[in-house]
Amino acid sequence: MSVFLLRRFATFVLTLLVASVVVFAVLELLPGNAAEVILGDTATPESLAALNAKLGLDRPPLARYADWMGGLARGETANSISYDTPTAELIAERLRVTLPLALLAMALTTVLALGLGVYAAARHNKLGDVGVMAASQIGIAIPNFWFAILLILLFAVQLQWVSAGGFPGWTEDDGGGLWEGLKALVLPAVALALVQAAILARVTRSAVLEVMREDFVRTARAKGLSRRQALWRHVLRNAMIPVLTVMGLQFANLITGTIVVENVFVLPGVGRLIFQAISNRDLVVVRDVVMLLAAVVVIVNFIVDVLYALIDPRLRHA
Repeated sequence: MSVFLLRRFATFVLTLLVASVVVFAVLELLPGNAAEVILGDTATPESLAALNAKLGLDRPPLARYADWMGGLARGETANSISYDTPTAELIAERLRVTLPLALLAMALTTVLALGLGVYAAARHNKLGDVGVMAASQIGIAIPNFWFAILLILLFAVQLQWVSAGGFPGWTEDDGGGLWEGLKALVLPAVALALVQAAILARVTRSAVLEVMREDFVRTARAKGLSRRQALWRHVLRNAMIPVLTVMGLQFANLITGTIVVENVFVLPGVGRLIFQAISNRDLVVVRDVVMLLAAVVVIVNFIVDVLYALIDPRLRHA
């Protein structure tokens, strides 16, 4: 098990290094720079040169990459060009919205997908199975931003149960509270969870059906277990490996998918932050946020690999 974890951790570190090189190189290849955006078209060459020197944009790319990676290793980040605040503080503040939103959407996705997937597999080729598959196909076809607009029209405009957008905060000092904050995240979480739940339900159904055909399931039934008992005690656990793979990818997609949904609901999260940073040509923020998203994907995949080994002992021995 220790060798397995060591190999996965080495892959984790190497992937992050490669991702950092790709992120930095892509942003370097973009035309223009932040100094030109800040000073505008009427800026003189002297003022552009002075601002480039102040922002460190006149230094060689390799030196700037080394400074960036060295700062991340020490837990330090550069100041945002637009906000003149360390990007770590900006991202931490916005994660107070994005992370709960992604966790809530993932919880909704898991409950809906596992329940519907197992239900459809248990009623294979029956009306319940056909209904779930048809609903999941519609869910996959609907873009989450369009579904978000429909939710706003129904629950905010017509029924007026929730506000159409904005975030009141988690504390009363911010003008909100725990319940008010959760209410503001319900519709965005549902919009994010729709497509992911539809995909995961189909994967769960396929995995459960495949395991149900195995010999050990027939043996469990022959020993007297009912279909329901065999399904929940034996089938579901063995079907979880492909399901966990998709769940890991989906959580990363939920984090990155907030960019569009947060702008629809005007939520002050990481997605809205990166959108504003791109508009302001604040590449310092863009670089750190994209690196954070890449790290989330890699970390989630690492956790999924560890869960594989816990679920299936054959992987540990291999």
